[in-house]
Amino acid sequence: MICAIVFLHYYVRFSRLVDQRLSGQIFHRASLVLSAPVPISPGSTLSMGDVEDLLRKALYSEGEPKGSGVGTFRVNGDSLLVIPGPESFFVTGDDRESPAAITFKDGKIAAITGSSGNAPLDHYELEPEVITTLFDQSRSKRLIVGFHDCPKVLLDAVVSAEDRRFFSHHGVNVFRLVEATLADIRSDERLQGGSTLTMQLARNFFLVRKKTIKRKADEIFLAILLEHRLSKDEIFTLYANQVYMGQRGSFSIYGFGEAADEYFNKSVKDLTLPDAALVAGMIRGPNLYSPYRYPKRAIARRNWVLSEMARNHYITPAQEVKAAAAPLGVTQRNVGGSQAPYFVDMVKDQLLDHISQQDLLSQSYRIYTTLNPNLQAAAANAVHEGMEEVDKRINARRRKGAPALPQAQAALVVLDPHSGDVAALVGGRNYTASQLNHALAMRQPGSSFKPFVYAAALSSSVDGSQPLITTDTVLPDDPETFQFGNITYQPKNFKDEYYGSVTLREALALSLNVATVNLAQITGYEKIKDLAVAAGLNGGIQATPAIALGSYDASPLQMAGAYTIFANGGVYEAPRIILAVKDSTGNVVWQSPSVSRRVLDPRISYLMTNLMETVIDHGTGEGARAAGFLAPAAGKTGTLHDGWFAGYMPNLLAVAWVGYDNNQDLRLTGASSALPVWTDFMKRVVKLPGYQKVQSFSPPFGIIVAPLGSKTVIATANNPLATPDEVFIDGTQPVSNAVTSTLSNLIRKILPFGSQKKGPASSSATPGVVPTLSSPAVTTLPGGSAPPNPSAATASSNAAPPQKPESVVKKIFSIFKHHKNKSDQDNPNPGSTPAKQ
Repeated sequence: MICAIVFLHYYVRFSRLVDQRLSGQIFHRASLVLSAPVPISPGSTLSMGDVEDLLRKALYSEGEPKGSGVGTFRVNGDSLLVIPGPESFFVTGDDRESPAAITFKDGKIAAITGSSGNAPLDHYELEPEVITTLFDQSRSKRLIVGFHDCPKVLLDAVVSAEDRRFFSHHGVNVFRLVEATLADIRSDERLQGGSTLTMQLARNFFLVRKKTIKRKADEIFLAILLEHRLSKDEIFTLYANQVYMGQRGSFSIYGFGEAADEYFNKSVKDLTLPDAALVAGMIRGPNLYSPYRYPKRAIARRNWVLSEMARNHYITPAQEVKAAAAPLGVTQRNVGGSQAPYFVDMVKDQLLDHISQQDLLSQSYRIYTTLNPNLQAAAANAVHEGMEEVDKRINARRRKGAPALPQAQAALVVLDPHSGDVAALVGGRNYTASQLNHALAMRQPGSSFKPFVYAAALSSSVDGSQPLITTDTVLPDDPETFQFGNITYQPKNFKDEYYGSVTLREALALSLNVATVNLAQITGYEKIKDLAVAAGLNGGIQATPAIALGSYDASPLQMAGAYTIFANGGVYEAPRIILAVKDSTGNVVWQSPSVSRRVLDPRISYLMTNLMETVIDHGTGEGARAAGFLAPAAGKTGTLHDGWFAGYMPNLLAVAWVGYDNNQDLRLTGASSALPVWTDFMKRVVKLPGYQKVQSFSPPFGIIVAPLGSKTVIATANNPLATPDEVFIDGTQPVSNAVTSTLSNLIRKILPFGSQKKGPASSSATPGVVPTLSSPAVTTLPGGSAPPNPSAATASSNAAPPQKPESVVKKIFSIFKHHKNKSDQDNPNPGSTPAKQ
């Protein structure tokens, strides 16, 4: 009687527990984060197998629909038919794709034809692929799979490793339980498990992890109850989604679906025999048999599972031998790689401003992002490889006996300059060690900000402001003191090297600080600030001398967005990371707004691109060319406490940052720290489909090339910056010497500013205006045709700028000076201690 009462008590208690746990939605069907659509075109170096893998990652099924509403594909000889389904990204919105046939030849896409009339297509977009699932506050990740999603090799491997009588017992394997108990008595270590799959499920679902006799009794009772309530298929399905499969970075991995994606970058359906054996072997101890930390141990465990499968007649001895000889085949352990954890964190943070976390974790939303998995992998690898080189350079500079330096951090932001879509983002070196996203950290950009100074100055060519600044304007570059308010500033060039007189091209290419400060005071700090803010940079920027050399904070993501005004014909495109959020029925729940505005005249934008091509070809960024990156590109180095490089090709823009978390001086220039990371990334990019044929930058209508009449002071026979030609906006090119002389004499008669100081010979100029060089002839190019590229060489003159008297205009333009504690290739800190009066 007492036994019956006890049994009834436990039966009622556990029945309620089971009913409560199994009622409704058992697992949170967390929302999926997907990439951007994958563009393909005839000639792309993708095999049929490559495209099949992309489609499977996008949740397509092969053959007739088998529960996948996203889409299907069918193989017919050397052709593959893609059929988007009712849940496809392309069903709603502006981006629609119809079924298409893709034909392959010699490992490439030979042709793409549409469904209507077999019309040939010059491009097509494949379904966005799954990157990851969103995770809850416990940072656990689970990709839900069904019983029929698990391939037979996985089912056979799991039961062989954990419970070979799973399909015959009723929840408890008495013989195995006794055997395991005796093993526990003989040893302090657990030699073998006595729990069946059903008992493991009962423990993981309903009970605490602490090992006690009472818990084991509860586990047995629950297992019997589960076997009574559920079918074997249902029990295995629950087990397949609940089992703990280890750690990946700071995430806990649950279930075979997530394990297949994390360890093999595959759908669970695509697991091979050795893959499945490794997954099954890891169940006993996911961290003990980690293929990353203990590869030999993992191989031994996998091969033991294979031997058990052969003993149970699930595979033949020949299959066992072949699978045992296979490598582990796991993906590289780089949590900054294809899964883009920093990017996913940003996605989740942005979504939580519009959608509740409960909905994100339960409504099975599909979150379509801007991420390009190939570019993300390239970015992650570039940061990994580039920072190893940076570590060597930092350690080489450390004095013997000095304490070890902290590890430098890095960020790399990649976006499409024509849309603002963030295609890749790496926020740090190791997401496991630190989840701080350095792509969002506000730091001083140094000389990578200088292009905004030059763009504001050159805008005088189109906005009618004075003085008129053109690409051949001569700037003084000598040690100089500037006064701003009550503060004196003394900017210095790198290694205290000065060139006397330089054009804008030379000043930017060599990142000359004094020349840039001179240009900034002539242009006006307010004008530079307005341009920077319009380009999306920090609204806290102030119109002070510090603006000239990039001493106001900006994040790498902000800088990437700001540089779109140079790479996108003067139009600013705000960075965005989410395209759309759709529910399970395909309805759009939320869409990220697009922010776009014109900031620069397209002709000014082209002039800046042309100037920054020189930076890469012959200036501070020439290390990119020396490293073998030869595609058309423009960019600018930056150095203050950190290292920066911002650069772009016509179809892709990237900003690299390297520095310390504590903001101490890196003591490496941007060319020695950030540029190698950027270069490594771009070299990888030009090997990817869609980026292999990089076109040159095309000038807009109104751009001309004008030959110059003389050479600048620093021009020599061996100077690659010397050239007889320069690029201008039509109407601002130098006039003939005769006309210049006549105009200058006329101005002197009308406005006598006094006698000039003695100095090098120079062309006459209007007082208060930086003089420009003259030229006897002008060559005009038709709109749309590319002029000869002077990016590899700049206009020059043997004449130094004139020494002008202290006119009223001169006094207005000479109101600041900046002091710097030490020199730097790109940028002294204009916010440092003022020089003594």
